[in-house]
Amino acid sequence: MVTSQDQTNRARALWLTCLASAFRTALACTIVAITTLYGPPSLRHQVAFPAFSYVTVILIAPDATVGDTFRAVWLALYATILSIGPAVLSLWLIGPAQLSSRTTALAVGLAAFVVVLPGEATHLVSKRIALGQIVIVYVIAFINGGSTEAIMHPVHVAESTALGVLACVLALLVPFPRLACREVKQNSKLLVENASERLKLFVKAFCAEENASALASISQAKSLASKATKLFQTIKRHQESMQWERLPLNFLKHSNVNPGDRLQSLQLPLRGMEMALSSTPSFPIGAVDIELKSALLKLEENNHMMCLNKSMPCDNSITVPESNAENVGCLQTLQTIPQTHQDLPPFFFLFCINLLHGKLSATSSIQEKLVLHQNKGAITSSKQSVIWSSLSMKVSAKRVMAAFKCSLSLGLAVFFGLIFSKENGFWSGLPVAISFASAREPTFKVANLKAQGTVLGTVYGVLGCFLFQRFLPIRLLSLIPWFIFTSFLQRSKMYGQAGGISAVIGAVLILGRTNFGDPSEFAIARITETFIGLSSSIVVELLFQPARASTLAKTQLSRTLGALHECINSVSLQSGKIQLEDNQKRLKIHIEELGKLIGEADVEPNFWFLPFHSACYGKLLSSISKMMELLVFSAHAIGVLEQHSQGLEGSWKGIVRTMECDLELFKKMVGSLINCVKEITLIKSGTVLEKAGPDDQENGKSCDLELGKSQTLKIRVCGLEIEEMDKTVSSYLLHSKEVVDKIHCHQSEELKGQMVLCLSALGFCISGLVRETTEIEEGIKELVQWENSSSHINLYDISCKIHALQK
Repeated sequence: MVTSQDQTNRARALWLTCLASAFRTALACTIVAITTLYGPPSLRHQVAFPAFSYVTVILIAPDATVGDTFRAVWLALYATILSIGPAVLSLWLIGPAQLSSRTTALAVGLAAFVVVLPGEATHLVSKRIALGQIVIVYVIAFINGGSTEAIMHPVHVAESTALGVLACVLALLVPFPRLACREVKQNSKLLVENASERLKLFVKAFCAEENASALASISQAKSLASKATKLFQTIKRHQESMQWERLPLNFLKHSNVNPGDRLQSLQLPLRGMEMALSSTPSFPIGAVDIELKSALLKLEENNHMMCLNKSMPCDNSITVPESNAENVGCLQTLQTIPQTHQDLPPFFFLFCINLLHGKLSATSSIQEKLVLHQNKGAITSSKQSVIWSSLSMKVSAKRVMAAFKCSLSLGLAVFFGLIFSKENGFWSGLPVAISFASAREPTFKVANLKAQGTVLGTVYGVLGCFLFQRFLPIRLLSLIPWFIFTSFLQRSKMYGQAGGISAVIGAVLILGRTNFGDPSEFAIARITETFIGLSSSIVVELLFQPARASTLAKTQLSRTLGALHECINSVSLQSGKIQLEDNQKRLKIHIEELGKLIGEADVEPNFWFLPFHSACYGKLLSSISKMMELLVFSAHAIGVLEQHSQGLEGSWKGIVRTMECDLELFKKMVGSLINCVKEITLIKSGTVLEKAGPDDQENGKSCDLELGKSQTLKIRVCGLEIEEMDKTVSSYLLHSKEVVDKIHCHQSEELKGQMVLCLSALGFCISGLVRETTEIEEGIKELVQWENSSSHINLYDISCKIHALQK
């Protein structure tokens, strides 16, 4: 439950963040304004393009830390080398007087292609600055013609960029430096306190004597979990900046610590506790006796100190702490495997408690290695690459296409902008250049937000010039409330980052400069040129990326289900966890890509197409994500069991042979359903239904004949029998009990307790995977029904028809 105090604290934190961002951005713009408006004439002559100085400030300053600005210095230098160096050579060879609108657009396009081609090797900020410099250099050279100096003109552009970067550095140091290390440290401390509070609520719910009290604690913990996600995202965002703030200490081992990955080891067990309590049928829990309850409550009292070391990621104190051995030891005294899946949640809860405290006998670094392994990027073998012998650079088809699209959109924007207005032609290409995005984004929504933001900022600038036409200092001061407003605007769902940046640039370019003509005429010209540039980028996106996000989301859903199928098939006690972890890594990449496409498809216009069923896709994504988490826990349990197997008598494969048979049956039943729904998502709406004959509608009897299987002996191709899966889980638990009973008395009770917890945790994961698989089946059925509203949908019939057509 969110209290009024929480709401007040949240509003205060948001205000402070926005005010700090607005203050530093305003200070950086003020430094640029003082330099370009009141500086010595010689300096003003060198900084010939103050507009781009302001643009550079807006690209760097908002929400930046000292580490960000230090990095920006090098990024701007690298961008200048990419753009200004070739520009000087080309202008010297061609001559500015020889430029035309076509050759200028061609030069801009070719230069943009070279900048974007390296792909992820070049930082996004570098690309935006370099593309903006390219537009300014070539378009201004064409506008001024023969009076342009081939060498000094690009140098003036570079100096204007340098002024913007220097202003950002100074603004971030006044009145005190905003350090990324401090930000990470503060947010890490808040994250640990959040985790401590969630653990307290989870233990309270686990020991509750009634359903109402337990559900209230679980609800409060879920609210805290959403806050933890935001804190974790903030920490991840500042991690790279930390490295730039402590470059002199890079030789120290702890300077390479990744605090986000280390702190995630707190979140994984807490997520498991939430899953365990959510699956508990009723409270109080029968497995909780007085001794266990007392141990849990004592453990909860000391959990803050247990987590405290993880709140210091900037120091060499990030270790998995040792909690009270006596209290944790009491959690490992369970010696009997539960015999029904309803009794599994308490055992899984205790498994997560041990995982949190690093008390599973597998070394404490295992959970960190598991988290680090999950966060590594997947190796995409599908990319076809060629080798440039001269540059030793791998160039994929994807990079070439991205570079070509940027080149074409920027070239067209410049060309049509110059045709419309030679004097203001660069305003059509500049918005396209500084808003370049490496990844796919919702084209229409982002263009709409940029256009609206440009109009808002330009109108505010015109009004400011009208009210304070003769008072330049007051005009500059009038930017401060606009910076504050746009800081909130960038954090809003309505405008976001794209709309907020466009709005602040629109106002700064008018209020922060002089001698640009009548403000109203300039505003109209810039809005028109911006519209030309955005239209060019939209047309290029539609020509070279015609597939809608909704179509790509459906295709990605199929790929994600395929990766999930591979993960399910790799669950094995005999084979270990290595293959399962590798498949989880690929599954995580697919899930992240699916989430991005769902978000894009949810905001794209429908036009004449079928509306995107975002609610259904959201449920499917939630179920698949939960299955991935269960597979992470499964891999950890299997890893601990695999390590314990060295201390048991006899062959491990022989001991777990009966349980492995249960797992094979589980994989066969669950895997067949996942593969079934994957195939169904691949078909176009109504394709199989249209090809079906009249006999195919009779409950799949004709399909059974085509498949050569009798009705009584058929294996269900699509559709999961819960009763059958309950029997499989019960069989697994029975065989697990037999394995635990084989552990001799001379072996430690702690080892036996850990075996019980790990085997029970694996049983809980199996049961949870079954539940989520049925949710996926219902979600796919809802999705197919949405796409074929006039037909009655039976997934089993559709699966039979697919197999019949494949024969």
